[in-house]
Amino acid sequence: MLIDDIISSTTRYNLHSHTQYCDGRFTMDEFAAAAAASGMLHYGFSPHSPVPIESPCNMKSADVDEYLATVKRLNDAYQGRIRFYAGMEIDYLGEKWGASHEYFRRLPLDYRISSVHFVPAPDTGEEIDVDGSPERFVKRLDQYFGGDLRYVVDTFYDRTRDMILAGGFDIIGHFDKIGLNASVAQPDIEDEPWYRSRVEEIVGLLADSDIFVEINTKAFAQRSRFFPHERYWPLLTDRRLKLVVNSDAHYTDLIDASRGEALSRLSAYAH
Repeated sequence: MLIDDIISSTTRYNLHSHTQYCDGRFTMDEFAAAAAASGMLHYGFSPHSPVPIESPCNMKSADVDEYLATVKRLNDAYQGRIRFYAGMEIDYLGEKWGASHEYFRRLPLDYRISSVHFVPAPDTGEEIDVDGSPERFVKRLDQYFGGDLRYVVDTFYDRTRDMILAGGFDIIGHFDKIGLNASVAQPDIEDEPWYRSRVEEIVGLLADSDIFVEINTKAFAQRSRFFPHERYWPLLTDRRLKLVVNSDAHYTDLIDASRGEALSRLSAYAH
């Protein structure tokens, strides 16, 4: 399998990054140059997938062909130095949209990441992005969810559970990202038994799958936190889940951000 081959041969990889096609801040060409200069051997692009709702953070379906062609062009240009991959971070919106949808099965992608970013408002069903900054999350918690934090967290993990069961993807992205935002609204929420049970449920499902679990390093420098939180890493290693360390880069100077720290810490949990 592609990902197995990459991570078993080197740590000089990153399979989660965002460019001009979604909410990234640099072009694919700029990311390619930075990745090659950094000594990366394998670099994957993973734009936020098209979705059937209005979202400024997601790529447009009309751009997919150009995106795939750009990956091919970059591989031709950097042949022998670095390998680029056409991935995609696919939003799960319940039964109506996700990695198992026929649209994504038809796309000639090298791998698929699947993540939950949206939770439906309880009154209207409107899909609300709960993945942004903690400060924005707190405002949206009141605006769209009437301050019902338990509903948001439970629905996030319900969707994560259903996403795993639906399948169609290779890597699960930042599966406890909601913990960071929820902790701003309720600092001790991750110490609650019910919260940990939700995380343990997800880990159990992943253990019964062939899905890679992403250790996402994006927030470590600013928030001193990985996704999933390091407190859960013993669960991951005890169950022998397959792990891949990605930086979720939106800026070219962050393509390798905190990956070394994560890899070093992971070695302490190795069996």
